[in-house]
Amino acid sequence: MKRFLKAAFAGAAVLMAAASVHAQEVTLRVHHFLPPQAPVPKNFITPWAEKVEKESGGRIKVEVYPAMQLGGKPPALYDQAKDGVVDIVWTLPGYTPGRFPGTEAFELPFMPAKAEATSQAAWDFYEKYLQDEFKDTHMIAAHVHGPGLLHVKGDGVQKLEDMQGLKLRGPTRQTTALLEKLGATAIGMPVPAMPEALSKGVIDGTVIPWEVTAPLKVSELVDTHTDFDSDRGLYTAFFVFTMNKDRYESLPEDLKAVIDANSGRETSRWVGRVMDEGDAPGIAIAEKSGNKIFKLPPEEVARWKEAAAPVVDAWIEDVSANGYDGAAMVEDARALIAKYAGGN
Repeated sequence: MKRFLKAAFAGAAVLMAAASVHAQEVTLRVHHFLPPQAPVPKNFITPWAEKVEKESGGRIKVEVYPAMQLGGKPPALYDQAKDGVVDIVWTLPGYTPGRFPGTEAFELPFMPAKAEATSQAAWDFYEKYLQDEFKDTHMIAAHVHGPGLLHVKGDGVQKLEDMQGLKLRGPTRQTTALLEKLGATAIGMPVPAMPEALSKGVIDGTVIPWEVTAPLKVSELVDTHTDFDSDRGLYTAFFVFTMNKDRYESLPEDLKAVIDANSGRETSRWVGRVMDEGDAPGIAIAEKSGNKIFKLPPEEVARWKEAAAPVVDAWIEDVSANGYDGAAMVEDARALIAKYAGGN
């Protein structure tokens, strides 16, 4: 009887331990640099968090901290995820120039189509070329914003020659190289610093997509906006939504499956679609403000593409000298984007 009771108690302990593991509650902290009302936090990060919580049966709780509330500057976000300071970050690898050179294939001049299509291509490109660059974290999504454009004070930009002498904010190494090649003086800075730089006259304008102009009130700080009549935008930026690797690996298998079900190409597509949909409010605010919106015609766009071509050549040469096949990466990036953009 004693042996029976001892065995029964041991069995009960095992069952209780198993139940405890199954009922394990996990809190994941997500950190990013945008205000909470911006399209990506509002329409992707928060809904993603709610979806993960629901699909985990409430066993995963996700806390979202916008606008660098947990400290640090935007360029530190990737390392915050890598080092376990936070669990998940949404960030721009280009804020640390040269660290993730493979991502720059998508940031080259006149590379992107709409964000939804280009973001699916970005995920496929990540799987083929970039897993080693991001080996220190567990990737959830890789995506881009919609085709970027110019937002400038004064008379604005209606032809290539109007770029001469302008001080323009650029987000990444390749975009600043592009602005310099087009005749402007490029000033690199993270997007949260840009409104103050505009208001104080540190810069004459900026390149960003329409979707972020609304939360940052850019239309109140500039007079003009210059877009391009082209099936490929002037530039885009490559983003990642990524998780601390040890934190992911520590999850029970069924909770890993929840994260996995909310990762990958479709999740990347989701963020891209949010970025595309976020453009319309930005355009509407600019129009309501009475700002001038220019769209450069195809013959003018051709001049810009010709002027920008050396940026692509220089990138291919640079990364090829460091063990990448730069030419193949550019060709694959273009082919993947064309695949998801319907060949356009």
